[in-house]
Amino acid sequence: MVQQPVSEHEMEIRVRYCETDSMGFLHHANYIIYFEMGRTELLRSAGVSYREFEEDGLFMVVVRLETRYHQPARYDDVLRLRTTVKRVSAAKIEHEYHLYRDDLLLAKGDSMLACVDRNGQVQRVPQWLRTE
Repeated sequence: MVQQPVSEHEMEIRVRYCETDSMGFLHHANYIIYFEMGRTELLRSAGVSYREFEEDGLFMVVVRLETRYHQPARYDDVLRLRTTVKRVSAAKIEHEYHLYRDDLLLAKGDSMLACVDRNGQVQRVPQWLRTE
């Protein structure tokens, strides 16, 4: 398993019809799903799948999540999600998310995840995940 710290990742997402509300806008709950996709792909870009992380007995649980909506996204829009690691402490990782359509900022988010074992006991974030 290749393990190298990565502090930022960008990915493209096309809004699917099933992700929209009756007005054709991306439903607010799906932004949070997109943020999770961003975190997962950021980890994958470091050479590790989240599945491998769990197989090693570690889990990342969300302890705080905030989203600020600026502009709506619509069905079939092609969006760009930038996920950035803001801070890594002994047991937590903080991410920041920027979701764009072209250069227009649609939403911004922040999350804090804690590293735990299978029993929910707090664990240290693996050293290779640290970007400092």
